Amino acid sequence: MIKTYAVIISLLLFSGVFSNAHALRLKIATISPDGSNWIKQLKKGAEEIKQKTDGRVKFKFYPGGVMGSDKTVLRKMQVGQLHGAIFSNGTLNNLYPGSQIYNLVLKFNSYDEIDYIRPKIDPLIKQGLEKAGFTTLGLSEMGFAYLMSTSPISTVEELQSQKAWVPENNVTATEAMNAFSVTPIPLPLQDVLIALQTGMVNVVAGSPIGAITLQWHTKIRYTTDLPIAYVYGGFILRNKAMKKISKQDQLIVKDVMQRVTLEMDKITRKDNIAAIEAIKNQGVEWIKPADNITSQLKSMIESANQNLIKTTNMDENIVNTFEQHLDEFRQQKTAVK
Repeated sequence: MIKTYAVIISLLLFSGVFSNAHALRLKIATISPDGSNWIKQLKKGAEEIKQKTDGRVKFKFYPGGVMGSDKTVLRKMQVGQLHGAIFSNGTLNNLYPGSQIYNLVLKFNSYDEIDYIRPKIDPLIKQGLEKAGFTTLGLSEMGFAYLMSTSPISTVEELQSQKAWVPENNVTATEAMNAFSVTPIPLPLQDVLIALQTGMVNVVAGSPIGAITLQWHTKIRYTTDLPIAYVYGGFILRNKAMKKISKQDQLIVKDVMQRVTLEMDKITRKDNIAAIEAIKNQGVEWIKPADNITSQLKSMIESANQNLIKTTNMDENIVNTFEQHLDEFRQQKTAVK
């Protein structure tokens, strides 16, 4: 009888250990503030994953940049203190240069072009990040970035007299400002509001919803109505963390979070449209540059974009595929007209 109990207890213990062998609480850092739509959607997705995996996979989010700058977060991911993060594409450049393809300056004219290109290019970005050691749970739109300033910018000369913020280690933004002969001031995202307050910088580039979320709209007075670049974020995990989860649970995590990020694309686009009106209602003036100014800026940035592709070692496959599909869309649009 004693032996029988011992066998049963051993089996129960083994069963318990086995069932929890792949259990994990994933620690995720993000700059998005607590209470934002991003955090609400992420927590909703995390709860669904918890339910579908019977508690084997849980998430712990660290919002509002409490884990430090992107550079600090990457270091914490390397040592296992964090399992993943939501980064802007500027930071993703440090992991896979091809992730900067959407951030080439003045490449897009409309969201229609974005919607045509992304289904074809997103998979290539994910493949590049996978080879670099990261699993992409989703790529999500932040929107078009506009030049926002404390003084009006409607000519190239007015732009060149400014001090512009660029994200730390963001080669694309730095190259762009150098091409425009604008003084780039590299700072962590968390320091931008103070820099605007003190006059350290007087130009920032960001999406309308980002400007409101980060309170930049309280310091800027003008926005140049010209999409400078397309900005997106990547929700990534270290492959080492993903491998600690069972194959079946990995599929659940990917499916749910991909759905969450796709939903955020829709929400963010609506929010950006609403944010433009909200910023205008705050007294921020939107300045439409003349066509010749736009053409002049595009001419100035063309060589910088090509130089960026070379200096970041952006792989030819993603560049050629991107250009091919963009030309394809524009030809189709012209043919319809």
